[in-house]
Amino acid sequence: MKCEHCTRKECIKKTKTDDQENVSEEAPSPAQDNGEKGEFHKLADAKIFLSDCLACDSCLTAEEGVQLSQQNAKDFFRVLNLNKKCDTSKHKVLVVSVCPQSLPYFAAKFNLSVTDASRRLCGFLKSLGVHYVFDTTIAVDFSILESQKEFVRRYHQHSEEAHTLPMLTSACPGWVRYAERVLGRPVTPHLCTAKSPQQVMGSLVKDYFARQQNLSPEKIFHVIVAPCYDRKLEALREGFSSASHSSRGADCVLTSGERRVGHACTLSQLVPVTVREQEKQFSPGDTVTQGEVAQMMEQSDLSVQDATVDTLFGDSKEERVTRHDGASSDGHLAHVFRHAAKELFDEDVEEVTYRALRNKDFQEVTLEKNGQVLLRFAAAYGFRNIQNMILKLKKGALPYHFVEVLACPGGCLNGRGQAQTRDGRVDKALLRQMEGIYSDIPVRPPETSAHVQELYQQWLEGVDSPKAQETLHTTFQSPEPCAHGLDIRW
Repeated sequence: MKCEHCTRKECIKKTKTDDQENVSEEAPSPAQDNGEKGEFHKLADAKIFLSDCLACDSCLTAEEGVQLSQQNAKDFFRVLNLNKKCDTSKHKVLVVSVCPQSLPYFAAKFNLSVTDASRRLCGFLKSLGVHYVFDTTIAVDFSILESQKEFVRRYHQHSEEAHTLPMLTSACPGWVRYAERVLGRPVTPHLCTAKSPQQVMGSLVKDYFARQQNLSPEKIFHVIVAPCYDRKLEALREGFSSASHSSRGADCVLTSGERRVGHACTLSQLVPVTVREQEKQFSPGDTVTQGEVAQMMEQSDLSVQDATVDTLFGDSKEERVTRHDGASSDGHLAHVFRHAAKELFDEDVEEVTYRALRNKDFQEVTLEKNGQVLLRFAAAYGFRNIQNMILKLKKGALPYHFVEVLACPGGCLNGRGQAQTRDGRVDKALLRQMEGIYSDIPVRPPETSAHVQELYQQWLEGVDSPKAQETLHTTFQSPEPCAHGLDIRW
């Protein structure tokens, strides 16, 4: 089978047979119900998810392939080893930022509470030589707050001439890459321009934190711990830039779990050795299982003391783990829905009620008053639901004001970097355990963060300033879509 970007006679992708728990077996596809048996029906039969397509190296440019190959533990340890050398001029400040959806994985993996898992992970990273460990919750705050404002603006601007709705979320790098590289117009104008949490965190670390520490951005090596391989691609997409410096916001992305690409190696083969010795162990053609974070922790014989996560604000520590109001993601839908209900219709929404439609990964949320639907939002997770949504959007038949789009069925907790068994299947038991752990984490609305408001004023020169717009928003490539952008030849 092939995707349209492949140049080989055979694509390296394999057909999915084990992910059907993510799509209702009983319910027919929307395409079958509505007679849309063209492109979508072919895709539905292929049973291949968007996350698989993006893993295909034939879809990358040669330059991206080289850069992507550096997104691994070997590059991380290269910097650690450089810091152990005597030449301090080459030392870098190592900063690790942990995504909220990664913590339930570590809690389940090591049978700890989520707070203890956070402290164990932080202690382990610092035992390796990491200087600061942050969580990315504050970056999610900015992403959600900017998305809220943009939706209200789009709602007011929407008309028959200016089709600014529906607004489609842009926090998932897999979905954004697919929208840009395959779909193009008319889809990309609907993408929310608010930067993803990872991109915001890159600016926070390389700009705000660097200034606080009197460092140039190039002196900081910023690592993201994430549940998803697509975050590695995202790190290549957009760098941090300022008037005097230009660098990548995230220098390296490591997945929570392990990266299975061959025979195993131990952590002692990676740390701490000189760079030359390390490079001797791995030649370019080697296939190794490069331990990403959990595997590093399991194989380590270092003495580890638990440590509290750092904050961007001096010596203060992050004592409590919090999350946003999403069942398995950063919760853009719930927060934008509440904000829009209040701002547009003066309605206070305490409980956001989701209603599953064709399958559990396509859900709807509505705001109704006097029998009239005022707001209609949806969550579309997984490739099949995304394809159906895009078909309706192109036909002008998508009835939603806002859609939260995620490439992985089940959302971010089901990222392929942490929710798979060793043979590549979805670990259903682990996923259910992570969902339970995640749901128990206290929810903190982004509007309640005093630190965020402080950063808006001190770092961004105001909530609606030109600097805030430049720092917290992005643009998207809008190439002409393929002639058969949805008719992928598997």
